[in-house]
Amino acid sequence: MSEYNRRMPQAPQTPPARIVPEPIRKGIDVSINGKRFRHTGDPALPLLWYLRDVLRLTGCKYGCDDKSCGACSVLVDGKLQRACALAMTDLADKDITTIEGLVGPDGALHPVQQAWIDEDAILCGYCQSGQIMAAVDLLVRKPKPSDADIDGIGNLCRCGSYPRIRRAIQRAATAMQGKPK
Repeated sequence: MSEYNRRMPQAPQTPPARIVPEPIRKGIDVSINGKRFRHTGDPALPLLWYLRDVLRLTGCKYGCDDKSCGACSVLVDGKLQRACALAMTDLADKDITTIEGLVGPDGALHPVQQAWIDEDAILCGYCQSGQIMAAVDLLVRKPKPSDADIDGIGNLCRCGSYPRIRRAIQRAATAMQGKPK
């Protein structure tokens, strides 16, 4: 036996007579991309940081702290929201969908994701997950969006990919209506 092992206290060789489980930790229960999670940390933590730092869902991007850019767009109970401005305490029992949650159970891309690829809408790519989430929300609300509807999304793209984004949204709208483009 090494000197190190002789000096180290040894664990008891028999288990305790009675094992008492820890009580369930209180927290904020949320559903993210169809899976249940319990946040037991700071209730004021923004959803953006819970997604990125705790769950490692990094599709949601940090671009601002004031809801102005849209890079962190997610769907909360089916409605477009900015994750940077949502505290975990406000999300109890909510259903959250991120860009990672758009892919179907069979691995098929959402029609908006496929349209983004088909139209080569991605330039640098940083804002695109937020753009896609905003497009999904728009197409649920307005299946045949006008150019003004698309312009009203309000997500920022520093690369100026707006014409490609418009084409991708129009392509996705057509695909979601079952018409080939």
